[in-house]
Amino acid sequence: MVSDRLRALLSPVLNSIAGRLARLGLTPNSLTVIGLVLNVGVALVLASGCLRWGGVLILVASLADGLDGALARHTGSVTRFGAFFDSTLDRYAEAALFTGLVWHFATVGARTEAVLAVVALFGSLAVSYARARAEGLGISCTVGLLTRAERMIVLALGLAAGLTLATLWVLAVFTHITAIQRILHVHKVAAAEGQTLR
Repeated sequence: MVSDRLRALLSPVLNSIAGRLARLGLTPNSLTVIGLVLNVGVALVLASGCLRWGGVLILVASLADGLDGALARHTGSVTRFGAFFDSTLDRYAEAALFTGLVWHFATVGARTEAVLAVVALFGSLAVSYARARAEGLGISCTVGLLTRAERMIVLALGLAAGLTLATLWVLAVFTHITAIQRILHVHKVAAAEGQTLR
């Protein structure tokens, strides 16, 4: 999975930054809030129509998003609430980015792009919900082509490269494929455990 390889690649950098942030007295939860604020700021940039710059800033905000977990591990303060809080605010952050895109496309009359952005948002939320619901049932569910990290990479690079329409098509299609992959995964696990399927 791309996100796993990227996380392993960036881990030394994130751990180094996390050590410095710890010395400043920042907490993982405060970084989670800062990450959300950054993403809302990027959403405003997207809403203004600066899509290429928005793509670049998504990469910056995504890097900041990864620091809360690194800081929690560095300080030994990994908690269930922290994981829950991070995941919840991640949903708000992603929704903010797509809302910024929809606002811009609606403003300039780009109906196709606006619809694709909405469809991609629905797919992204479905992917995240599928994992959360599965794990609530005790089933690990990290499978699929476009996890959040991959979605942010595709969105950021696509916008920065000026390939907006193609990027939205990819996200609109493959987020829903990922959700289906997770549904099938949970179905397979449940069947293997001998549970009645309906």
